[in-house]
Amino acid sequence: MSALNVAIIGCGGITLQNHLPGLALCPEVRVVALCDAHAPTLEKARQQTGAAVVSERYEDIVRRDDVHAVIIATPNITHPPIALEAIAHGKHVLCEKPLALNRADAERMATAAEAAGVRHMTAFTYRFVPAMRYLHHLVTRGDLGQPYHYRSCRLQDWGTRFLGWRQQRALAGTGELGDMLSHRIDFAHHLVGPMRRLVANVKTLTPMRDGRPNDTDDWVGILAEFEAGATGMLESSKLASGRNESWRSLDYVEINGSEATFEFTTGRWNTLQSGRKGGPGLAELPVPREFWTWPGSRRDPAVGDPLVSFRYDQAIEFVNAIREQRDCAVTFREGAQSQAVMDAAVESAARGQWVDLNPKR
Repeated sequence: MSALNVAIIGCGGITLQNHLPGLALCPEVRVVALCDAHAPTLEKARQQTGAAVVSERYEDIVRRDDVHAVIIATPNITHPPIALEAIAHGKHVLCEKPLALNRADAERMATAAEAAGVRHMTAFTYRFVPAMRYLHHLVTRGDLGQPYHYRSCRLQDWGTRFLGWRQQRALAGTGELGDMLSHRIDFAHHLVGPMRRLVANVKTLTPMRDGRPNDTDDWVGILAEFEAGATGMLESSKLASGRNESWRSLDYVEINGSEATFEFTTGRWNTLQSGRKGGPGLAELPVPREFWTWPGSRRDPAVGDPLVSFRYDQAIEFVNAIREQRDCAVTFREGAQSQAVMDAAVESAARGQWVDLNPKR
């Protein structure tokens, strides 16, 4: 097994919490270069990784011959130029979500990566929750029957604290829609398939956060119809007072079908709730141990907090896809598909109308 050299562009919280611990579980993988526009953040990551090469310019990193793969964890507006430059230099790319500020740029990233023959992955981290993986397995196996309804609800209490670039529409594109609901849109696609049309609304209820302007959405709701005929309801909020944050807050998905209902909650990483048609109600359904870690992962779910450590399997999948010369589990195409839904939600909220995802031209 030859060494795989990885560069990380954007060295903030997501990199330190998710990407670096995941890469550390991958044999013969080295973090050889780091990039961040904020010098103190870059230095903190350098101390943690020991990377020999650091730069505040991504161009200096992606052009290096000793870099084989790049992880992008920067403000959303910068994802397309960094990814396209990396792809042009033959680098495999794992990019944080949302891929871009609009569908056109996300699809351009996917097309470029496919044409270059590099591995490309969208960081929809919750695909790696054991309970979510088992739910997808059950739906694919046919246990659900015909899908009728999909619903998800993500409620956190972020108050009015400062969110940095994430509260600037020019840099982030959207707020809660791209930040949290994008994961649940991906859930919906993964479980039910593509959406046909939707109607949505967004609200900015905190025009000031910690004394600084905020022009991104704090709340979003979507009512959708899927190509398969199922209905969908998706809601996400940063302002659900008293709901706490992360796994301690509500993160819920339910899917109803002709034969059964399944419920997934992130806080219960190794169990689902399930009920059969005509049954007495939902009951606990344990997740089999073979779903506790991603195929090929060396992670021990008994080590650390499993409500955090499942995220490490994302980097493991990226590395394994590169080594095995196959598509990543979540490609840029899935990222572009979710971006199309986000674009339609913004358009629907502005127009106050239903929007078709693939209108006839």
